[in-house]
Amino acid sequence: MARTSQTQLAVLGALSIEPMTGYRLRAEIVQTLGHFWQESFGQVYPALAALEEEGLLEREPDGDQPTGRSGNVFHLTAAGRERLRELLAQPFSQPPPRDPLLLRLFFGHHVEPALVRTWLTEALTGAERACEHYDELRAEIEREPDFATRGVFRLLTVSAGRHAARARADWAREALELLEGVVTDGRSGAGGRRADRHR
Repeated sequence: MARTSQTQLAVLGALSIEPMTGYRLRAEIVQTLGHFWQESFGQVYPALAALEEEGLLEREPDGDQPTGRSGNVFHLTAAGRERLRELLAQPFSQPPPRDPLLLRLFFGHHVEPALVRTWLTEALTGAERACEHYDELRAEIEREPDFATRGVFRLLTVSAGRHAARARADWAREALELLEGVVTDGRSGAGGRRADRHR
């Protein structure tokens, strides 16, 4: 599925919950989908315009806006709900991974071992904090009155994030142990080559 279609899926899906302004829509995507999906303002607003042009959305003035400020609330049309179902049913593939930490670790022999340990320690701390965050999200979702109909599907995404964060934390601990046994005693990076040249 193309990136444009994915953005449309995120926008239509969010608006299927309730009508929203473009600004609130972007905020809701960050808050609700942010643990697994990101959309920028530069992606959301063109998507809203395109979906409206296709008759999948309609807009109306936001009566809650303060005097002197303009705003429009977008809501799905019947065609928009049908398009959402079509997008959900389309096949998709996972994007290629882009992990800046792993990219640096692959070439880690060029830097001091202490820096590599810092990277891994920060990764471990971040993963542990993410686990705590997912636990809080899970408890929040399980308290929602519509848990059995909608919340359970949201919980599936939170559970995936929790498992990924726990796996990241386990890996970071193992990597730190491995680093102690290998890199500290036998670094072959830039500093090592400089030392070899002066022998």
